[in-house]
Amino acid sequence: MLTTPRDTALREPAAGPAPAESRAMVHVARQPILDAKGHVFGYELLYRATQTDTSCTAEGDLASARVLTDAVLEVGLDTLTAGRPAFLNLTKPLITSQVATLLPPKAAVFELREDVEVDDTVVEACRDLHARGYRLALDDFVAGSAAEQLMPYVSFVKIDVQLTDMPLVLELPRRYKPHGVTMVAEKVETREVFEATKKAGYTLFQGYYFRRPVIQTGKAMPANHATYMRLLAELNREDLTILELEALIKQDAALSLKVLRCVNSAALPLRREVRSIHDAVVLLGIKPIRQWASVWCLASVNTGGSPELATLALLRARSCELVAGDLKALDTSELFLVGLCSLLDAMLGRSMEEALEHLPLSPAAKQTLLGAPSPMRSVLDSILAQESGDWADVDLSAADAGVTPASLSNAYIGALRWARALTRTEGR
Repeated sequence: MLTTPRDTALREPAAGPAPAESRAMVHVARQPILDAKGHVFGYELLYRATQTDTSCTAEGDLASARVLTDAVLEVGLDTLTAGRPAFLNLTKPLITSQVATLLPPKAAVFELREDVEVDDTVVEACRDLHARGYRLALDDFVAGSAAEQLMPYVSFVKIDVQLTDMPLVLELPRRYKPHGVTMVAEKVETREVFEATKKAGYTLFQGYYFRRPVIQTGKAMPANHATYMRLLAELNREDLTILELEALIKQDAALSLKVLRCVNSAALPLRREVRSIHDAVVLLGIKPIRQWASVWCLASVNTGGSPELATLALLRARSCELVAGDLKALDTSELFLVGLCSLLDAMLGRSMEEALEHLPLSPAAKQTLLGAPSPMRSVLDSILAQESGDWADVDLSAADAGVTPASLSNAYIGALRWARALTRTEGR
């Protein structure tokens, strides 16, 4: 999942030798687990054993072991989770063999799925892991099942709200409150379910609800949003000159500071310190500076949605750009912007048509964002499948886009590393 960046301000270290063909590609996706305010608590890591699998079809213990080794050794756990807990599935052999102790206690939450047979050896293993400070979760938990005897040793209980009757879903936090566990609502697809489960006592949530727009009918766009939307529009004018770009960035003090911090970061191979916006634009060129400024404008617009929306939009933008680099017929810059704007409706609380109204995107880019079939839409759809871990859809959409699943994996992990490097630059 790693490709060499093209024409970007932030560059990754040179990649090592390509793995041998016999070595399976690293196919890992992640799903955010959010708190009630939309902040990321951790990420569940989804694994695909081989490029030809449509799901995780390897034997459970092998697949779980590969998640651990691939996440830690091949990709880097910090790249995948940005320092937050990784939720990883463990099968019975891995639980009882104490393989979890290979990771530090704070790095991960180990999930026991509903298909793990709970016997004396599993209970004893969970008791020991709990005593050592490891956090355990019951995934796809079924009330009244044998897994209830593990309650004294688990920190999280995950309830699939689509497979459990809603009255029971809403009653379970009260039932298990004496155990002091954190209740996680899984597969939350709508705001209504999110609000209902939050009110019932769930404190963590997993699902696609956070990236779906809550339409604010009849409300004017806030002034600061309108300002950043105008700036985003100006930044992406085709005829934008270096002097105009410099002037646009200087209009916003925070944006100017971000640009200077970025170009002066250790990740950039510049031979002298950049002390002005003019220096930055001249040395790096219009394209990378325009992309970074667009990213930060969009992040400023996302004041009403989950902070994860901005992260996800950034990952989509970079992934689209990297995939487009393998497709000579597509413009990498345009696909970057398409990925960046793909969550604009959720950020603004407006329909995509309204969100795009004041952006001077090409007709093809606008139609792509509105869902019309096109080569660019095929690339975007393949990225959406990859980020969700929908492995069957990955193969279909990759074929439609004219790329391989391996290219999508490279792009996704490359985007994660790129975004992680940006986060570190921001925090300096």
